[in-house]
Amino acid sequence: MDKVGFFRSIHVKFVLIYVLLILIAMQVISVYFINNLEDNLKENYISALKNNLDFFEFNAEQKILDAQQMKETTEDGNSNTLTTDIAQLINETKDENIKSVLVLNKDGVVIGSDSKNLIGQVSTNSKIKLALNGTQDQSEMYDKATNQRVIVWAKPIIVGKDQQVDKNKQVLGAIYVKSSIESVYKQISDINKILTTGTVIALVITAILGIFLARTITRPMADMRKQALVMARGDFSRKVQVYGDDEIGQLSMTFNDLTRKLQEATAITESERRKLRSVLTYMTDGVIATDRDGCIILMNDRAEEMLNISRQHALGNSLLELLRLNDQYTWDELYNEYESMLLDFSTEKVHYVLRANFSVIQKEGGPVNGLIAVLHDVTEQEQIENERREFVFNVSHELRTPLTTMRSYLEALAEGAWQDENIAPRFLEVTQNETERMIRLVTDLLQLSKMDSKDYKFNFVQTDLVQFLQDIIDRFEMLQHEHLRFIRNLPERKIMVQIDTDKMTQVVDNVISNAIKYSPEGGTISISASLHGRKIKVSISDQGVGIPKNNVSKIFDRFFRVDRARSRDLGGTGLGLAITKEIVLAHGGDIWAESEWGQGTTIHFTLPLKKVKGE
Repeated sequence: MDKVGFFRSIHVKFVLIYVLLILIAMQVISVYFINNLEDNLKENYISALKNNLDFFEFNAEQKILDAQQMKETTEDGNSNTLTTDIAQLINETKDENIKSVLVLNKDGVVIGSDSKNLIGQVSTNSKIKLALNGTQDQSEMYDKATNQRVIVWAKPIIVGKDQQVDKNKQVLGAIYVKSSIESVYKQISDINKILTTGTVIALVITAILGIFLARTITRPMADMRKQALVMARGDFSRKVQVYGDDEIGQLSMTFNDLTRKLQEATAITESERRKLRSVLTYMTDGVIATDRDGCIILMNDRAEEMLNISRQHALGNSLLELLRLNDQYTWDELYNEYESMLLDFSTEKVHYVLRANFSVIQKEGGPVNGLIAVLHDVTEQEQIENERREFVFNVSHELRTPLTTMRSYLEALAEGAWQDENIAPRFLEVTQNETERMIRLVTDLLQLSKMDSKDYKFNFVQTDLVQFLQDIIDRFEMLQHEHLRFIRNLPERKIMVQIDTDKMTQVVDNVISNAIKYSPEGGTISISASLHGRKIKVSISDQGVGIPKNNVSKIFDRFFRVDRARSRDLGGTGLGLAITKEIVLAHGGDIWAESEWGQGTTIHFTLPLKKVKGE
């Protein structure tokens, strides 16, 4: 593993984060402090200026009123005395921050100023015009002449402060003041410099302390990093030094405990690996494992014998090619749809059949990592099954002709060729019933034989399975009496499948008919359907006598009956469920039963949701 760069080091990150936190805190405090200080200083300055203006306004008002009462004006107003008094008043009240003062009469003529050049002139300033109309105006602006920020205040001189609310108040004139506020900003600038210096000093001290603090944290972490690198090489003997009892120390102790447990787990894993190797070597079934791409990564000795290929030639090759399935299936179809299949490796001289059971290698909720194929030699079982199928085929054909002849003979007797009125009718009825039962048996045998034939074709069509089941249940409800009740637990939406409707009708009829035969008076039959992955499962349950546990797996065998005497009385041939199983398997599905003696039976079968191969 490469060495960590300087700026990527957690040591540097610790110090930077520590310094940045202090810097941000100082900046927030400074901004808050300066903003509030600036507002307070401005408010104090404006308040002091207002007090001076109020005092100046009061005195100016008195001077103007006195001048009017004494009528000391000359022909043009004789304002010399008033101007002198106002000038004296300005000199008495003006401070160093006030840059300009104007006193104007009600006509806008300057009657007093700190600059004699302006006396007697008429002002056109908008703020002064507002003041002469009785409106006070105050604002802050930048004076280009002095390059300073100033407060400009225009204030009306009103006769009597208490009359400001009166609409007929008398405005004697106006006061216009321009005062520099630069001193306030200079104070703020000085305070900013002090805060900046303090922040720099605090950051230097913080960085030094952060370096020492970070070392106390990063040193144990550096040791753990070294230990992890050693563990990656398979060495679990080294321990991390514990520096204290704090969280870092507890982490170090936990890391040492993890090292010990990993050492134990590695030893156990190695032991299990040796055991698995021994099991795979000596087991009687062939085992093949693939990766996610279907390439062989493991094969035991028995698989080599079964497939007559060496492990060296098989490893890395495709499982489909090895099992001769590449022309029939894709890799996705194999691990998504097939759990078991027969592999025919027969030649003209030797009959050789293997059964392959597939299991997906997959973590819970994770992607598929591969496939395990377990191979069983079923050649002998297949030979027995083939012989049995041939026997059924031959027997059914041999029995059909004499049974047909017997039926014709009995029909002739039923038409009038009988004499004894007491014995003949009973004999005819029993004989005819037995004949019909044997004909049904032969018919079932013929159907099984046809389905076993490779040339047998199904007529698959796309069908809504939910509506298909609804129609069959409706038909049974119309035919049945009130002693049975059907319960439907079917989805409300369409579920499309590829089925042979005639054959699938036979499947559902067989199962429901069996449920009706063995259901008690007042019982219920439940039919439900639900989605399970890429298949739909149909379940048909009754409340009959049930099936003994040791017989549940045999009910789909040909000629098998749980209660032979009762089955014959009810007209059963022992082939209905066998035919049902063959039809479901031909559709790419599966069928099984769940039952307990005395508690009813449930028959489940599944159908794929995609098009059946070989349609």
